[in-house]
Amino acid sequence: MALVPDLESIIELALAEAKTRGASQAEAAVSQDTGLSVSVRLGEVETLEHQRDRSMGVTVYFGQRKGSASTADFSPNAIVATVAKACSIARFTAEDSFAGLADAALMAQQRADLDLFHPWDVNAEQGIELAKACEAAARGFDQRINNSEGASLATHRGLHLYGNTHGFLGGYPTTSHTLSCAVLAGTGDEMQRDYWYTTSRDWRELESAEAVGRESARRTIARLSPRKLSTRRAPVLLVPEIARGLIGHFTAAIRGSSQYRQSSFLLNAAGTQVFPEGFSIAERPHIPKAALSAAFDQEGVATHDRELVQGGILTGYILSSYSGRKLGLQTTGNAGGPHNLVVAPTQRGGYAELMSQLHTGLIVTELMGQGINIVTGDYSRGAAGYWVEGGVIQYPVAEVTIAGNLAAMLRGIVAVGDDVDARGGVRIGSVLLEEMTIAGA
Repeated sequence: MALVPDLESIIELALAEAKTRGASQAEAAVSQDTGLSVSVRLGEVETLEHQRDRSMGVTVYFGQRKGSASTADFSPNAIVATVAKACSIARFTAEDSFAGLADAALMAQQRADLDLFHPWDVNAEQGIELAKACEAAARGFDQRINNSEGASLATHRGLHLYGNTHGFLGGYPTTSHTLSCAVLAGTGDEMQRDYWYTTSRDWRELESAEAVGRESARRTIARLSPRKLSTRRAPVLLVPEIARGLIGHFTAAIRGSSQYRQSSFLLNAAGTQVFPEGFSIAERPHIPKAALSAAFDQEGVATHDRELVQGGILTGYILSSYSGRKLGLQTTGNAGGPHNLVVAPTQRGGYAELMSQLHTGLIVTELMGQGINIVTGDYSRGAAGYWVEGGVIQYPVAEVTIAGNLAAMLRGIVAVGDDVDARGGVRIGSVLLEEMTIAGA
């Protein structure tokens, strides 16, 4: 898709003004987003929002001095004033020998269409009806469903452009669409809730409203009459949407900023065994329609396929140009974060097969709290799920805490299933962990 001329001219004006004011380097980014969000509860509309946001940010460099400023006013006078403010800030900042644009040779040259733009012309009335249908399907699923937190539909489209004084100028439109529902069952202290959602770049690939509602209700009913557990150590099975978070903690620990600040439980871990043999994670930035696909990162650096973990060994870090320079390394094209991490299954079969392997232990379907220390790797979070014996679910479990150390948890992965959840930036199946502490009554 061709660049939008008026947005392109904003970047060109900002960069030209920065040069006129004596900046040695400059970069600018423009974003424009529109969206519709509706939510209903108990059949009535709770919220209806139309969003329209836009911003322009510019960063200038005077040698190793850096200044940044932003504005939501796209008029020429406002752009000039914003650049002037950034230049003024730069003159008062300390020199940083690692500051500056990414190397010109690394700029993206070829920008394939990643099929990220699928606008949904759904109006407010249609959105409300879809959300109502979703909630109605949940409330009608079982008579024990007696309350609701509501159903929500959101659709957004955006256009993001980036340019710098290397001569790079690129951008692409994106869309995202989500439908979700959360309902409750039970009474008093026995009240339980759960939810489900569907999300996609392409609205035609969303699950139906009725399917989302029924799944949220099914999950809620399955959690009724939970029991507590006595404190013990046992194997733990993470369902895919929970396993994604474990990989998120791993990537936080291998970001360049965590490494150069020496605030990571995986400090200097590149080239070492972090996961079991046979475990692998690939970065695939160019998957069509995927959540984090991008032809270039936030600095214009070309993205590329990468094997981040091979045979359980960490091959490198997640780096921007700044963090790369701080570590004496080259950017990995990850300014802004990783692009579509794909965790390879270690065996055939998904949740059911891994539950059989679990034999006796805890399935975790929900986590609560933020008891994670990326510096030490200490991990402790509230959890809910199901207790399994003989490979069969015996009863739901609530009000327990699972605890361990992230380094040991990563090395203690026994298996990864092929029931891959592709809804987010980490594509992963169910994960079986060898053992964790389960703190209960």
